[in-house]
Amino acid sequence: MNPNLPRWCVLIPCLNEQVAIRGVVESVLALGAPVIVVDDGSDDRTPEILATLPVTVLRHGQRRGKGQALRDGFREALRQGYEAVLTMDGDGQHLAADIPRIVAAAVAYPGQLVIGARLLDKAQQPKARRRANAFADWGISWGCGQPVADTQSGQRWYPRAALDLVDLPAQNFVFEAAILIAASRELGMGIVSVPIASRYPPGARPSHLRPVRDTLRITLYTIARVLHYGRVLDSYRRSHTAPRVIDGTPENSRPLAPLPGTR
Repeated sequence: MNPNLPRWCVLIPCLNEQVAIRGVVESVLALGAPVIVVDDGSDDRTPEILATLPVTVLRHGQRRGKGQALRDGFREALRQGYEAVLTMDGDGQHLAADIPRIVAAAVAYPGQLVIGARLLDKAQQPKARRRANAFADWGISWGCGQPVADTQSGQRWYPRAALDLVDLPAQNFVFEAAILIAASRELGMGIVSVPIASRYPPGARPSHLRPVRDTLRITLYTIARVLHYGRVLDSYRRSHTAPRVIDGTPENSRPLAPLPGTR
């Protein structure tokens, strides 16, 4: 164990992931990482599968949204004494094989938020999803006041200071945007990205994100935060420089793009 690494765990929010959840969890356990799973009211075989695995499981009796699943997972991680959390989705889109590179980036850039950014094999993404993600990156980066590669990725390293933002008043998919913005603006936290592949496994269930409703909610929230923090044009200029992307190899987490100072 790297002495510079805080005590951490993997957090997996999930909803109706009977096809992929066992493989996702077992691949993380094979790395020796402790796992917390928050089941957001699944009505398929997901609870039955999770009951057979050596992980902490929190279960919502009814669906409360990804934001609340993450919020409850953060609280449980803090209760168990963890000082950082690495999140990943339960549908197989994120691989445990990328975790060592993300963790290495966290060691190289302590106290910063690390994103597994889907910058590789982007042709795998449906065109509509690619355009929506590009729009989100443009807007949420503005909200953050710093450039962020792949603001929509759910594979992230949250240091302790970010976990303390658990009570942000944002729900569902807005919560993930809110925590990026608050970490950047309220805490002065840097955000770096490690390239991962875009993956859409065959037979995977459709995304739970509702494109029109959820994109509108995220957009309205982001606009409100941009106006709240002021210096709108300055924030725009700072947010649309090169995003911070690093190699992420355990031996040498070298920068692949300019690393501007924390905004």
